[in-house]
Amino acid sequence: MKRIAVAGFLHESNTFQTRPTDRSAFAAQTLVFGDAWLNEWRQAHHEVAGFFDVLEEHGVHAAPIFLGWATPGGPVADAWFEEVANYLTQRLGSGVYDGCLLALHGAMVTPRWPDADAELLRRIRRAVGRDFPLAVTFDLHGNLPSTLPELCSMVVAYRTNPHVDQRQCGQRAARLLLRQLRGEVHPFAAISKPPVIISLARQDTSEPPLRPFFEDLHRLEQQPTVLAVSFLLGFPYADVPHMGPAFLAVTDGDRALAEKIVADLSARLWEHREALQADLPDASQAVRQALAAQRTPVILVDFGDNVGGGSAADGTVLLAELLRQGASESVVCLYDPQAVQECERAGLGATVHLRVGGKTDQLHGEPVAVTGQVRRLHHGTYEELEARHGGLRVQRMGPTALLELPQRNWLVLTSLRHPPFSLGQLTCLGLEPRRLRIIVVKGAIAWKAAYLPIAGTVIGVDTPGVTPARVTRLHYRHVPPLYPLQSP
Repeated sequence: MKRIAVAGFLHESNTFQTRPTDRSAFAAQTLVFGDAWLNEWRQAHHEVAGFFDVLEEHGVHAAPIFLGWATPGGPVADAWFEEVANYLTQRLGSGVYDGCLLALHGAMVTPRWPDADAELLRRIRRAVGRDFPLAVTFDLHGNLPSTLPELCSMVVAYRTNPHVDQRQCGQRAARLLLRQLRGEVHPFAAISKPPVIISLARQDTSEPPLRPFFEDLHRLEQQPTVLAVSFLLGFPYADVPHMGPAFLAVTDGDRALAEKIVADLSARLWEHREALQADLPDASQAVRQALAAQRTPVILVDFGDNVGGGSAADGTVLLAELLRQGASESVVCLYDPQAVQECERAGLGATVHLRVGGKTDQLHGEPVAVTGQVRRLHHGTYEELEARHGGLRVQRMGPTALLELPQRNWLVLTSLRHPPFSLGQLTCLGLEPRRLRIIVVKGAIAWKAAYLPIAGTVIGVDTPGVTPARVTRLHYRHVPPLYPLQSP
């Protein structure tokens, strides 16, 4: 029986975020050597679960060796990257596996390695050889270097943003790996990187201008020798030389076709470069629009403090504006472990006077003084059973406090930075999202899988922070000429 190693090491690294992501950040979410992670992840809507679906279906032995995932944040610590890389290369180089299915993000950065995912693949290739069957899945927001096909010719990326197709992505990769193992295909990969940045505000794959591109991926794969075509949108909050979108085509040995596919797609994307940018209202304008909206709940999208993009998660700009303009029945979630501890010391029902948020840096607003009653104290762990962005089943926001502020405004305080990927962030605290007037989500597109079905009105907000909708707010030093920063 064939023996396939299964592993995942995933992180989206925001180089504008000053706090590094170390071992403890992975331990707070998912960090497992061996197979203990199966209990939590086997039925998750994630690519690693998709790997197991196909391997079990075909009677192939799956050998889980490692899974590490942390909330997007600052660059991964070099020492932690070295520990994981050494472990994976030692295990994969042992000679006991016939192939490997590896889940990576594609936008991992360390202080030493701006292309950390590619560096990991370089080391794995040295350990296992060029002919070792290896299939890799990437997040839709990966920043892939042009050398990637030299390291792995079997690559499959997500196709939806919000990412609700992760499990299917893993299944596709596993099927292709088994075909390679049986000698049915001999993959060749080509890559093209158009010189443009796609604003996160324009990265909804169900809407123009991106939707036609993703529809074409399916059409292109109907050709007999085309094994996979992927469109990675890039992660603009990484100041690295290979930042930006990429098209990647994998064919059954047909170099000319693979190169033509990616070149044609890149040329088309360049033609849409203006439509890929965004212009959103500021906080003051957006809150006025929200208060005047007839269809509720109003979703205010806090782009500058996009937790799923590695931001601080304690941005106060919208909270301060909501309170200033006299909002009612709103909810804001903030990362503030110190405030949570103060609520725990005060106890349920107590009235507390706090300065919340704005403690990570000077980019996301100042701390805001609030007075409220502690209505709920929660351990902060809940389950999401539906397919949601990130594919996680068990969600962890750490010890959490719910404060009721004047005029029925609500403040959720968490001990871990937690993105708005699930309504469970509110419902586990007893809040009913449909009954709220205004909901602030610290995200870009990922929140839509959970919140869009209940939304009455959606207003994107050009807030300050390390994840702005307009990339011209950021000061890059290492990226190549990319539109709209400059014309290549």
